[in-house]
Amino acid sequence: MTPDDSYDEPSSTRGGGAAPGSEGPLPGGRRRQDPPTAGALSGVRVLDCATLFAGPVIASMMGDFGADVVKIEHPRGDSLRSLGWNKDGVSLWWAMVSRNKRCVTLDISLTEGQELLLRLAETADVLIENFRPGTFERWNLAPSRLLERNPALVIVRTTAFGQTGPYSRRPGFGTLAEAMSGFAHMNGWPDKPPALPPFALADGVAAITGAFAVMAALRWRDMCGGGGQVVDLSIYEPLFSILGPQAAVYDSLGIEVSRMGNRTPFSAPRNVYRSRDGRWLALSASSTSIAERVMLVVGHPEMIDEPWFADNGGRLQHAGELDALIGEWIAERDAEVVIAEFERVQAAIGPVYSIADILEDPQYAARGTVARVPHSRLGSVLVPNVVPRLEGSPGAIRYLGPDLGEHNGEVYLGELGLTEEEMRGLASRRVV
Repeated sequence: MTPDDSYDEPSSTRGGGAAPGSEGPLPGGRRRQDPPTAGALSGVRVLDCATLFAGPVIASMMGDFGADVVKIEHPRGDSLRSLGWNKDGVSLWWAMVSRNKRCVTLDISLTEGQELLLRLAETADVLIENFRPGTFERWNLAPSRLLERNPALVIVRTTAFGQTGPYSRRPGFGTLAEAMSGFAHMNGWPDKPPALPPFALADGVAAITGAFAVMAALRWRDMCGGGGQVVDLSIYEPLFSILGPQAAVYDSLGIEVSRMGNRTPFSAPRNVYRSRDGRWLALSASSTSIAERVMLVVGHPEMIDEPWFADNGGRLQHAGELDALIGEWIAERDAEVVIAEFERVQAAIGPVYSIADILEDPQYAARGTVARVPHSRLGSVLVPNVVPRLEGSPGAIRYLGPDLGEHNGEVYLGELGLTEEEMRGLASRRVV
């Protein structure tokens, strides 16, 4: 999401990772504190100046694999601290997204705050911001100035519409990206309004794309002789890019892909069906061989001999007929029986899970997909574990989102060398 220009509203556990320890060399002769236990990204320093959600999640992913992430918050606190569900006054979303980060307060709209950020940027590898285009420039923090202080810096600028184009200065959240990418137009039922996702889908897709972009930029810098650079990351474009060949379909065939409910325009049968005991089951048969197994298991082998059954195009034209036969068979059996029969013939079907189902599922448990992480104020919290899985240098959730300004002393006194008196002065002027 990319809000407006105000600073606080800008446009178990396994593996490596630890607190900073021994020093190590950096590109260009710079040096900084490296973790004693190396993660895949140990030695990489990230300044997270972003909020809600794409930018911070990029930093979260890097922190999972050992990067030293310093979260820069306005002294009033990040917006995420008060968003959504909370327990004992602590946002559960904040606890998850701000994991593995050191939190400092800093008002970078003030001249003193800008100078402190520039000093922090001198030893950083990555800076992430999501203010509306022109805001960092107005605060004398334009990429040119940041790169002058640190030519090796990778600057990620996350906005709703990117740094260029007629919409670039518009405020925008992930919701707009979900609408304008074409996703909402394709999502839902033909006789119902377009359906928006009930979570930050566009931000999540943008964050994964942004994390990849950062790694590509770092490799270009460190392995190919390049320098720092700007990553111009819009939120709408990554989501548009994963929606399939809809542009080619429209351009080449004149077909506008629209809402089809749980069906798809390229595969049949594909739907959700209700079992006798009231469970919803999701089925997909994208290849002819799987479709044949489905019709055999539901007791209708005669459908396989139909001339139209041999390819997806034909099955799509008869999707309603196939759905009726499959749905009738499933409705007469309990979900456990249906799943067992499909597994026996190696056809794909699975239950539609709630979070309660997920937490009881043996597959999730066996892989540790959900981790219970201790928290000083919450006791412990269940959160999604680190993905993806690296065998040689796995990531880890070392701790959840810290308190406001928890690491001010560690960063400003211990790393920048400010005095206690200077800190008191900055606090009195509301710079930190």
